Amino acid sequence: MKKVRVGAGQGFYGDTIYGALNMAKYGNVQYICFDCLAELTMAILQKDRQKDPSKGYTKDITVTAKNLLPYVKEKGIKLITNAGGINPEGARNEVVRIAKEMGITGIRVGIATGDNIYPILDELQEKGISLADYETGEPFTKSKEEILFASAYLGAWPIVECLKQGADIVITGRTTDTAQFLAPMIYELGWAEDDWDKLALGVLLGHLMECSGQATGGNFSGDWWNIPNMENIGYPIAEVYADGTAIITKPDNTGGRVSIDTLKEQFLYEIHDPSHYVTPDVIADFSAARFEEVGPDRVQISGVKGKPKPPTLKAIMGYPNGYMGAGMIGYSWPDALKKARKVDEIIRKQIELYELKVNDIHTEYIGYNSIHGPLAHPVDEEQLNEVYVRIAVHTDTKEEAVQFGRLFPPLALNGPPFVGGLANMYTVRQLLGLWSVLIPRAEVESRVQINVEEV
Repeated sequence: MKKVRVGAGQGFYGDTIYGALNMAKYGNVQYICFDCLAELTMAILQKDRQKDPSKGYTKDITVTAKNLLPYVKEKGIKLITNAGGINPEGARNEVVRIAKEMGITGIRVGIATGDNIYPILDELQEKGISLADYETGEPFTKSKEEILFASAYLGAWPIVECLKQGADIVITGRTTDTAQFLAPMIYELGWAEDDWDKLALGVLLGHLMECSGQATGGNFSGDWWNIPNMENIGYPIAEVYADGTAIITKPDNTGGRVSIDTLKEQFLYEIHDPSHYVTPDVIADFSAARFEEVGPDRVQISGVKGKPKPPTLKAIMGYPNGYMGAGMIGYSWPDALKKARKVDEIIRKQIELYELKVNDIHTEYIGYNSIHGPLAHPVDEEQLNEVYVRIAVHTDTKEEAVQFGRLFPPLALNGPPFVGGLANMYTVRQLLGLWSVLIPRAEVESRVQINVEEV
């Protein structure tokens, strides 16, 4: 029976290349798939492109290409990535540049575009299509000029079309996290657009793989101390058969663990309603999914059902939402926490004294409650060796955020004794607001374009 082996190569922008390299060397896979994008990533990429119109893709595609193009050429492994971000064409140009630099020819690089709906925002509104936030119902009142980016989530089928046109490497813009992994299963196993159960299974497999090592023992809250060779953790592989049989495993010669427990932890990640998991390709029902260990580091997945795909696609718009100013200062025993709390008191009173305009303020004590927040257990303050107080504010303007940061350096001499560390007093970051909408899928999919070129 025909099967395909699809490997995970990346779980986020900045992930290590070694997981993908191990996949290429030891995974015996036909595809390596990369999930690079998050909403924050799209904002970062848009800022990159504002500085340089040739940018707007994830910069680590350079490292990916340099390391993996030889395996594309020699082993015939295909790469699928949404590293195109805001600029898939620019990402392809970079891959082609590296291929030529390395003397690699005869490979085909495809791009799928059309996720960028920024150019048609006015047109959508003229057609009477609501851009109200689909979660809150709040009407959309921003002008197009206020929007940093606007991208709809595409599914697997544009990638499938690139593969049909012979692409060895497929680069997309915004897709769902699972689309990269589902597409080769559709293409290789001949799944139809209405094979809902199989498509839903592929979505679950993609969901289990999208976060790279998080499914193979990384970030594991079970007996994490027993995960073998975590320094060389292997990324997950989906071994999928035409009849819908599916097994998750990992490459030989790698660390980590594939078990029911490690997979179930990833399975529950970012799942709101397991009986109604909406994607552009299928609405998946995971509520009866079954996990069965069928060998060392081999877990079979079954019991997944699917329902027809939704009539709309989710789109995300990003817009400037003020600035963050922050400062951090540290104290050691004795009275470390008391000193840090005094700093918080001083800063809050100075905000009023100097009439600084602050929309929101947040204080955390690193070494005491910066992670657990209000759930942190009380400690013996007299025995606390050291603590850093970090205070952050949300302001409307960059100037106000800078003014806030300037409150911290004087504390070295004007505050409690004795400052043990002073950092980030001038950190100012522009904040991003996100707006989620549902767009009739025909408005987006009619604009999708496929282009495959040979190096």
